[in-house]
Amino acid sequence: MLFPTLTFGLFFLVTFAVVWAAPSNEWRKLLLLVASWYFYGAWDWRFVPLLILSALGNWAVGRALASERTHVKKSILLAGVALNLAVLAFFKYFDFFVDQLAGTLTLLGFERDIPMLQVILPIGISFFTFQGISYVVDVYRGRVPAARLLDILLLMSFFPHLVAGPIVRAADLVPQFQAKPKLDRSMVSMALLLIVWGLFKKAVVASTLAVDFVDPVFADATSHSAIDLVIAAYGYAVQIYCDFSAYSDMAIGLAALFGYRFPRNFNQPYRARSLQDFWRRWHISLSQWLRDYLYIEALGGNRGGELKTYRNLMLTMLLGGLWHGANWTFVIWGGIHGGALAIERWWGEHKTARKPLSDRARLILTFHVVVLAWIFFRAPSFGDAMTYLGGIVMPWRATWAVTATPLVIALIGLGLAMHAAPQRWLSDGAIRLQRMPAWQVAAVVLVLMLTIDAMRFEGVAPFIYYRF
Repeated sequence: MLFPTLTFGLFFLVTFAVVWAAPSNEWRKLLLLVASWYFYGAWDWRFVPLLILSALGNWAVGRALASERTHVKKSILLAGVALNLAVLAFFKYFDFFVDQLAGTLTLLGFERDIPMLQVILPIGISFFTFQGISYVVDVYRGRVPAARLLDILLLMSFFPHLVAGPIVRAADLVPQFQAKPKLDRSMVSMALLLIVWGLFKKAVVASTLAVDFVDPVFADATSHSAIDLVIAAYGYAVQIYCDFSAYSDMAIGLAALFGYRFPRNFNQPYRARSLQDFWRRWHISLSQWLRDYLYIEALGGNRGGELKTYRNLMLTMLLGGLWHGANWTFVIWGGIHGGALAIERWWGEHKTARKPLSDRARLILTFHVVVLAWIFFRAPSFGDAMTYLGGIVMPWRATWAVTATPLVIALIGLGLAMHAAPQRWLSDGAIRLQRMPAWQVAAVVLVLMLTIDAMRFEGVAPFIYYRF
C-alpha cells in the first residue's frame, strides 16, 4: 500500500477508529501490530513471517543479554548482530555476490556456471534489520532495558516507519508504547499539515519531475543534450529530496495521529556548508545510526589517529552506500561522500595558512558534490553513470536540443524554494489550524487534498526508498 492512495486512506481510517476505540493500551498495541502486519502483507504476504521471526529473534537476544552473566554477553551480542546481517545479506546481496564471484572466476580463466537464486527482496528489509541491530546493541550497552515481546514486535513492525524509516530507536519509541498515548489538538494539527505537505511534495513535485523528465533522461543519456543532463541532475536532487522527505513527513504525521512522536528526519540538507553538515541534515536517523553503530561502535571513530579516522570515514560511507543496494553505483556514491568527508576533515585540521572559503562558496561546493554523487546513485549501472557524465563534459557527442519544459524548470525551482523556506511556517500553520473549529480544519484539509489530487500526475509511483 502506498501512502498517497485511496486504498491506504481507507486502511488508515479504519485502523485509526479501531485503535482509539480499544479498551486498553495493550489492546491498542495489539491492534496496531495486526494492522501493521496487514499493511506489510499487502505487498507480499510471504514475507510477514520473516518480519515476525526477525522481531522474535531480536527480542530473544535482548532477553538473553539482560539475564546472562557478563562474560557471555559479547558472544550473545555478536550472534544477534550476525543473525540480522545474515538475513539482510541473503535477501539483498546473495545474487549480487554470486554474480561478482562468477565474473571474477571468468577473468581468472575458471569460468563456471554458478546458479542464481533470483532472491526476491522483501520491502523495507534494510530498515527493520537496522532497527533490530540498534536494539540489541543498546541492550548490551545498557542504554535500554530488554523490552517486552509485544513492544519489540510493534517496534519493528509499526507501519508508518516500517518500509522506509525513519529508523526509530527503542529508547525513543518503546517508552511511548509502554505509556498510554494521548492525542491533543496541537498534535493533530501538525500531523495533518505534515501529511498534506508530504502528499504535495511526493504526488506533485517528485512524481511529476520523475515521469516528465528525470526518468527519460537517465534512461537514455546519449539522446539528450548536456544542458538536459545538467538539468536532470538538479531535477533528481530535488526529486529524491521531495520524495524521501515526503515519506518521512507523512510517517511522522501518521504516527502522531496514533499518539506517538517520531524524530525529525530531514533538516534542509541542501543548505549544508560541508558534507559533515549535510549528513547531519539528510536522512538523520540513518546518518546517526551509521555514526553510532558503525563508525564509532564497530570501527572506533576518530580514535587511533588521522589515518584511521580517514579510513573509518571511508569504510562507513562505502558500507552505507552498499546498504542502499547491491550495485556498484551505490558503493561509488558512498565512496564520493566518504572521500569528501575525509578531505574536509584533513582540510579543517591543516588550514592554518589558508584563507577560509566563504559560507556561500562552501554551500555551493557541497551542493554540487552531492549532485555529482546523486548521478551515480540514480544511474542503473556504472557504465550508464560514466556515459551520463561524459555527455556533460563532452557535449559535442550528443544533440544540442533542450527538452526540459518550463514546467520542469518551475518544479525544480519550486522544490528548492520549498526546501529553503523558513522552518517555522509549518508550526505557524499548525497553530492556526489548532485555533479553528474541527469542521473548519476538516474542510481546509479536504480542499488541500482535492487540490493536490487535481494537480498530481496520473498514478503514484512507489517511494524511492521503498526498494532499500
